[in-house]
Amino acid sequence: MNNKSILITGASDGIGKALAMEMAKRSYDLALTARRLDKLEQLQQEIIKRYPQVRVEIAVLDVTDIPKVEPVIMGLRDVLGKLDIVLANAGIAHAGKMGQTPIEEHLSVINTNVNGAMATLSAGLKVFREQGFGHLVGTSSVAAYRGLPKNAAYSASKAALSTLMEAIRVETLTENIDVTVLHPGFIDTEINRKLDNRPFVIQVEKGAEIFAQLIERKVKRSAVPVMPWCIVAPLLKILPSTMIARM
Repeated sequence: MNNKSILITGASDGIGKALAMEMAKRSYDLALTARRLDKLEQLQQEIIKRYPQVRVEIAVLDVTDIPKVEPVIMGLRDVLGKLDIVLANAGIAHAGKMGQTPIEEHLSVINTNVNGAMATLSAGLKVFREQGFGHLVGTSSVAAYRGLPKNAAYSASKAALSTLMEAIRVETLTENIDVTVLHPGFIDTEINRKLDNRPFVIQVEKGAEIFAQLIERKVKRSAVPVMPWCIVAPLLKILPSTMIARM
């Protein structure tokens, strides 16, 4: 069987891990990267045991180590023979007000969520242009719609990623490359469990199922879940700052 294949960065936890399971369920071969080998190996064995019909290749990758991103992605492409989808999913968040939280924490968010994502997307485009097809996907956030208090760097990083993906879509209009940017709301993962308020939160397995559906439909952009965030997220742009400050 010549399964479709997907590469997922940040696959050892959260939405990346759940999506790996969901895509294996849909008979996709997997190329999974993350910073921790032990978690990757555990996930690999779990997927193989549950879905023996799929191939699961893993590689340690810190997307902020920019010189290693392209070689790792190219290597996984070579092992699987092709990559139908590359998902720039690795991301971090550090809460805290600008000027009070150490600047290094804010910069680390930008480094991972913007620079690391750019390196991933660039490598994915190189793979797709060599093989003549592909689907580029980026995990943004509803935080991209408005700078949120105590999450300035995170909001900025996701806005940057969304804008980057829109630019890539324009640049690849004449190529056989699809571009999808997804804006998840609150999905129950470690990255947001310490927050006091998580409106419309959904379980990570449901989030992964919606991710997979939207990716397979090759939508250009979407909130996750679509409702109510397709209505709520744009409203964030026009809400008074006094309301945003209370969030």
